[in-house]
Amino acid sequence: MTQRIAVIALALAACVAAIPSRSDDYPSRPVRIVFGFGPGSSGDVMSRVLAQRMSQDLGQPFIVEGKPGANGQLGATQVARAPNDGYTLFLASVSNATNVAITPASATDLAKELTPIALVATVPSILVVHPSLGVANVPELIALAKAKPDQLFFGSVGVGSPPHLAGELFKVMAGVKLVHVPYAGGSGQAATDLIAGRISMVFSPASTIAPHITAGSVKALAAATAKRAGLFPDLPTIAEAGLPGFDSGIWGGLMAPAGTPRPVIDRLARAADAALKTAEVQSVLRNAGIDPLGGTPEDFAQLIQGEIEKWAKVAKAAGLSK
Repeated sequence: MTQRIAVIALALAACVAAIPSRSDDYPSRPVRIVFGFGPGSSGDVMSRVLAQRMSQDLGQPFIVEGKPGANGQLGATQVARAPNDGYTLFLASVSNATNVAITPASATDLAKELTPIALVATVPSILVVHPSLGVANVPELIALAKAKPDQLFFGSVGVGSPPHLAGELFKVMAGVKLVHVPYAGGSGQAATDLIAGRISMVFSPASTIAPHITAGSVKALAAATAKRAGLFPDLPTIAEAGLPGFDSGIWGGLMAPAGTPRPVIDRLARAADAALKTAEVQSVLRNAGIDPLGGTPEDFAQLIQGEIEKWAKVAKAAGLSK
């Protein structure tokens, strides 16, 4: 009897060893990447460029699906509720972090409901002003705003949007009073009014505002991200210009449902980071005004935590928290 049990145990062990784990054969079928905004958005570009390269490296199709709505919240909810097997991923953005900061009760908790894989890229934001302000740099803008409280107007694409919160962060860190002007029509409408002199300043994606900077119809003062913008490498950051720690970059990063096996996360993280280091991917992103990043899941987790804490303080100061 003892010998028979031993034989059965050995046979079972051999069978278990022969069965590949969830990560050993991952991915064995197509993987979906969901992003939370519409076609042509920076999230769309990041997702498609990354998907194409990861498909080549991992041997399975990576299919991109847009799920626009509620400032990226609909896509986050869909992926958070998906099976945690690594076959449904989410291209999270700074909007998902600001959702948590502004409406924590209804927003998907990035730290609990999703798992970070890799920070993909950032869309540099540029602080631009109307030339009639007569300021040449950030310190001069701050001095003017302090001399004229509530007389300078900054535009955004809507209340709670990244450009709006960038302006609120600037107000808090610089100690100035500015008037917010939201535009439902998007960044193009805000740029039009800035060029016409109806508003004083805008925090705009570099790729959107670049033609107007080149034409001289607006004046670029600084990059609003932690690092200088790829499109304007000679332009200092706001942090370099006198507000240390200022960063309002529009980032995107790959995430999976909470509970996704760590070996799967690690394999995806290595593939994403490797893809972002290729000349092909970097070229496509930079030509679209997007700066590639990369890094480990731990790097991305740390950024998410810092972003939520930062924007929660800004939202509270602006009276946006709910």
